[in-house]
Amino acid sequence: MSTILLTTTLLGPVNVKQVDAEASSYKFDFGNESVVPGYIGVSAAEGYTKIKGYGFNTPDKMKNVKSSGIGVNRDAVQFITSGTKSTNTFNIDLPNGLYEVTVTLGDTVKASVAAEEVYQIMNMTGNNPTDKFQIPITDGQLNLLVTAGEAGTAYTLSSLEIKQLSEEPVTNRTVYIGGDSTVCNFYPLMTSERGGWGQMLFRYIKKDTFQLRNMATAGQASRGFRNDGQLEAIANYIKPGDYFILQLGINDTHPKSTITEEEFKFNMRDMIQKVKATGATVILATPQGLASDFNEYGIHSSENKFYRGTILDLAREEGTHLVDLNILSSAYYTSIGPEATSALFLADGLHPTREGAKELARIVVEDLGNQGIDGF
Repeated sequence: MSTILLTTTLLGPVNVKQVDAEASSYKFDFGNESVVPGYIGVSAAEGYTKIKGYGFNTPDKMKNVKSSGIGVNRDAVQFITSGTKSTNTFNIDLPNGLYEVTVTLGDTVKASVAAEEVYQIMNMTGNNPTDKFQIPITDGQLNLLVTAGEAGTAYTLSSLEIKQLSEEPVTNRTVYIGGDSTVCNFYPLMTSERGGWGQMLFRYIKKDTFQLRNMATAGQASRGFRNDGQLEAIANYIKPGDYFILQLGINDTHPKSTITEEEFKFNMRDMIQKVKATGATVILATPQGLASDFNEYGIHSSENKFYRGTILDLAREEGTHLVDLNILSSAYYTSIGPEATSALFLADGLHPTREGAKELARIVVEDLGNQGIDGF
C-alpha cells in the first residue's frame, strides 16, 4: 500500500517526510507562503513521488499565486491546463474507501472541481469559495484538479481537507440534482444573496438519510447538461437507492436557444433512461414561472412556459416521478400575493433570492413526501 500522510505532524515550511499510514484525515496548504500549522505545505513545484505519497502529476503546468484570503487561504496554486480528463492533477495516495473532500479555491471568477476524470463540484465563484463532496477511492489514489468554469479565467486551489468516512468505497445514499440558475449553488453557500432551490434542499431533507450533490449550473440547457460532463459525473456514481431530480426547460426556450422542443424531449429522455439503467430513481420537476405571472384577479399562473407540457409527457411515458413545481409554486405565490411574491425574486423576476429558493426547496420536499417517496 502507498504511503499516507498524517497532517497533524507537519508544521511550518514544507519538509517532506514519510509518515503514518494509519491517518484518517489530511490537510494541504497550497502555494509558496509559510504553511499554517496542522497543514502540509505544497508548492506548485512539488511533484508526486511514491515516497511522499502526494504531489502534482505535472508540476511544470502549475504555478504559485497570491490569494486574498487569510491564513491558509492567503496563497494558492494555479492549474495551467484544464479539462476533466487532464493529467494535470494533484495526486494523493489513499487506502481504498469513502472520503469527504473539502475544497477551498483561491480568487475565483468561476471554476469547477474534477476528480477521477469527472466533475465533482460545479462553477464555484468568488474569493476562497468552499464546498465539499464524497468520493469513493478504489485504486489507491485520489487525482484532483481545478478546471475552468469560464473560459479565460484562472482556476486555483488554496487548501484541501480529506477525511475518511468508511473503509467501504461506496457513497452514502445521495440526491443528485440537475438544472439551471434557478436550481444551482451560489457562493458563499451559507450566505449568498441569491440562491437556487437545489442549494437550499439541505434545509428540508433528512440529513441522516441523504447527502446532496447539486450538479446544476447557471445558463444550462438540456443539450449542455447531457453532453458536457454533468450527466457523466452523475452516471459515474449514482446507484440503486439514489435519486436524480432534473429540472430544465428555461434556457431551452430562451429566444437565443437553438434547441427545439423535439430535441429537448430527446435529450431529457436519454438522460432519464441512462439514470434509470443504473437502478436509481428519476424525478422530473417543472420550472416555476416569473414573479409577474399574475392575472387581474391576483391569480399566479405560468402553465404554458418552459416546455412544461413536454416534461409532463416524459414523466408519463417514462414512468418517472414528477414534481410539478410550476403549479405548486403558483399556488403558493397566489396565496401570498404579488407584493410578497416579488420579494422572493431578484429584479429580473425570474431568479429567486435566497429566501425565494428556500420556499421552492420546501415545496419540492413537501411534494415528494406527499407522494410517499421513500426517504422524504
